[in-house]
Amino acid sequence: MVRRAHLSRLGRYLDERAIQLLESTGPVSDSMLLVMVSLLIADELSDAAGELETLRQKGNGDARVEAEDAVVGAIDSLASRIAGLAEKLEGP
Repeated sequence: MVRRAHLSRLGRYLDERAIQLLESTGPVSDSMLLVMVSLLIADELSDAAGELETLRQKGNGDARVEAEDAVVGAIDSLASRIAGLAEKLEGP
């Protein structure tokens, strides 16, 4: 049950990103949208990982733990949203 809720949350995140992209680019194919969303999310993940590394180098324990939790949450969210987009592309 927790896994399903988590996957739903990640799916909503992917949907939000897809909508944002569609609003800024206009209509694109589902395949192109999937690639664009994946790149956007990969960029967000890269930024989060960079911030985490900076915090690790500073040695701030509490901030590091918070940042690690945020990165883990972001990764889980991204994975779920990608799965949701993939399901949409596969169709009914």
